[in-house]
Amino acid sequence: MTFSSLIAEIQGRRQRVVVYRSGDRLEIETWFADHGVDVESRSLPADGPNPFLEIETDGEVTGVIGVEAVEALLEPPIRRPDDRTGISDGYRALFDVLERTVFSGMNRRELLAVSREIEDRAFRVGDGTLWVSFQTLSTFRSQTEVYRTLGAETSLEIHVHGVEDWAPPAIPGITYHTGEAARFEPYWVLAYDGGPDEEQACGLVVEERSDEYTGFWTNDPTVVEDIATTFEAG
Repeated sequence: MTFSSLIAEIQGRRQRVVVYRSGDRLEIETWFADHGVDVESRSLPADGPNPFLEIETDGEVTGVIGVEAVEALLEPPIRRPDDRTGISDGYRALFDVLERTVFSGMNRRELLAVSREIEDRAFRVGDGTLWVSFQTLSTFRSQTEVYRTLGAETSLEIHVHGVEDWAPPAIPGITYHTGEAARFEPYWVLAYDGGPDEEQACGLVVEERSDEYTGFWTNDPTVVEDIATTFEAG
């Protein structure tokens, strides 16, 4: 199992977003199309419900969410895991509904927002194991204070993988891995096992291609276990 094969496996599913709206094309439809997601629009009567979308996987509806919540994708929130003021219930719903949808052309801000959702869940549970690869340790530099908080205020066991191009500070609860990190360098990956509750398990696997990122996030404990196993196999 490799991170590339995990992306390919999820990408092999037939996925489509159906947007229900009245009036003109919505900005979020363009966002989905630009991020490699098959999107279709259907009309609502002018006096009908507010715009919403369905997520279809292999021909079955796997989620429904209002367009207003999905528009958080256009300007995703970025906050520290211990910041309780900026958490969006709509963004969490978005994370759940769009899990295991493969996106292409993602940018760093979008990835940071998804990463924060995973880190926040680990922070709230406060126990278990979190595996992380930000490609290089120098990339991890900007995240040091976030992970200092995670290490100091939880019982998490945190494993940070990265090519050794910077000497990170010693942080209680964090173990750095550099020996086999070169094979993970093209990938931005997080996996949290949920600690005492596997229903809290979540993960992100993204591959960098020509300064753009393609990948998915997941709430499936089995997929999270596959991500963790790939890390541990080194």
